[in-house]
Amino acid sequence: MKDILPGLSRSDTPEKIYANRYIIAITVTLACVLELLDTSIVNVAVPHMMGTLGATLDEITWVSIGYVVANVIVLPISGFLSQLFGRRNYFILSIALFIFSSFACGNATTLGSLVFWRIVQGLGGGGLIATAQSTLFETFPSKEMDTAMAIFGMGIMTGPMLGPTLGGWLTDQYSWPWIFYINLPLGGIALFLTLIYMPDSKHQQVIKKIDYIGLLLMAVGIAALQLMLERGERLEWFTSPEIISYALVSFFSLSFFVIRQLEIKYPIVDLVICKDLQFSAGLVMTFLLGASLFSTVFIFPVYVQSLMGYTAWQTGLMILPSAVASGMMMPISAKLVARGLSARILIAAGAMLFMYGMWLHYHFTTDSGMSDFIWPMIIRGMGLGMIFMPLNTLTMANILPQQIPNAAGLYNLTRQLGGSVGIAVSATLLAQLGDAKRAALNEHVIANSAQTIERLAGLKSRLLLIGTPETLAPIKAQALLAQQIAKQAQMLSFAHLFLLFGLAMLCVMPLLFVMKNQQMSAGSDLLH
Repeated sequence: MKDILPGLSRSDTPEKIYANRYIIAITVTLACVLELLDTSIVNVAVPHMMGTLGATLDEITWVSIGYVVANVIVLPISGFLSQLFGRRNYFILSIALFIFSSFACGNATTLGSLVFWRIVQGLGGGGLIATAQSTLFETFPSKEMDTAMAIFGMGIMTGPMLGPTLGGWLTDQYSWPWIFYINLPLGGIALFLTLIYMPDSKHQQVIKKIDYIGLLLMAVGIAALQLMLERGERLEWFTSPEIISYALVSFFSLSFFVIRQLEIKYPIVDLVICKDLQFSAGLVMTFLLGASLFSTVFIFPVYVQSLMGYTAWQTGLMILPSAVASGMMMPISAKLVARGLSARILIAAGAMLFMYGMWLHYHFTTDSGMSDFIWPMIIRGMGLGMIFMPLNTLTMANILPQQIPNAAGLYNLTRQLGGSVGIAVSATLLAQLGDAKRAALNEHVIANSAQTIERLAGLKSRLLLIGTPETLAPIKAQALLAQQIAKQAQMLSFAHLFLLFGLAMLCVMPLLFVMKNQQMSAGSDLLH
């Protein structure tokens, strides 16, 4: 049998080769959930960390920035590192580093030490997702790849959404270090199962030469790009010399990196796979998927906490239905594809469902309650859950087994960068739309307007009823009206952002026409 992989004997049956595939899937998915939880779990604990460490808001943001920057640096070279150290060894090293640094983060007593260990944690976590995905491609037969991606996708999609819920509960019930300590028992389980069950790659290629120059160019370029995205809105983008510096460093470093990788014999990241039109189309779509996932996870908590006054724990509970819906749609999507439903149709249906969920978000108001959020969040989660698994399968359909680690790294990097761009765009547009909406509303609030006079009279009456002095009541009424205008302007900004991301997902639908319905390459099977 010529298509049996090296290292397998003729007596090895498919049942023996794939015997532990579901345990392996659960193991690598658990590790990925921990990694993704830590991208969002710290956000709800920021005020507590600021108080304990004596840090300003601008300083404490480096706790998140350090982790994400380290993540995106490692993602594209995870395939190279897994070949350098061996896939199993690299995965074990990544989990161990993640666990140790999580303990160190929880024990940090200064801002500097916390940021340092978050960077180390990001370096460990960054290698988990792409390595996990390439492991699943090899440990599952192609006919069950949809199921494997459904299991994997449940972790990828629900991890970021569960972060605020779990982080809010741990912070409220215990203290902020527990958002890191929670990684120790769960990470220990993942490490234990990895040591027992995870196989090494049968497609591992020997690294003949390490391109240190390319490695440096990539690390500097991606780090500068991520820093630009993370700090751009806060520093007013290209009015800031710091942001301009990041942009120039990123552009030139990544440009030289791409040129070098296409020219040298032993590249760190094999960009030749991007010549495959189906893979490149999948990268564009997963970029939008990442932007939609992370930006909506970012926007919604800001909306309900700043405008509605909900706590972090309450916010997490409102996000939870979306995470559950995404998780439930993964196996359902796998079953539908296995029974012959076109993956392209499923992606299109998911995009339209996501758009409908965002349309419902668009109609939220400052008077919306928790019951108003449940179904829109469920519909949003279902839409994203329907997209992930078939998109993953279609994107990787033409990739050869030995190319999968590299392709998985690029694929997951693209989704992560999509999330970073989505959050950056959301933060910027939120501020700009807020100013525009407030100016538009103020145009209608003129001194001689009958509606304005009536509103001010009503506010003044209420103020007098609660004991406000007659001389101060008109001034306070004006201030209250200004606050109401600002709140309504912000609400309109959130509504338009929700709708914008729904429309953005629909805009890439034409890319489905260049993607063919097919399973993974036959070469992904160990045995046929």
